[in-house]
Amino acid sequence: MITDRSVRFFGGPLDGRVQELTDEQPVPGTVVRHIHLHGGPKIETLYELGLTEDGWEYRLCAHETEPDGLR
Repeated sequence: MITDRSVRFFGGPLDGRVQELTDEQPVPGTVVRHIHLHGGPKIETLYELGLTEDGWEYRLCAHETEPDGLR
C-alpha cells in the first residue's frame, strides 16, 4: 500500500519495490546504496531520492560508464 510516507524504487534490482520512509525528515537528493552479494560478484547500485507529483521515489543513478540519459 502506497502512503505519503512510502517511497517507490525505479530501475535496477529494486525496481518496483515500495517501502516506508524512516521517521527522519526525507531529504531530496539523498543517495542510498544497495549491494547485491547473492551467488556472484558484488554489485553496487545507487538510488537518488526525489519528490514528484506522485510522491517520493528513488531513481537509479547513472553509472560513470552510462550516459545521463539512461537514468
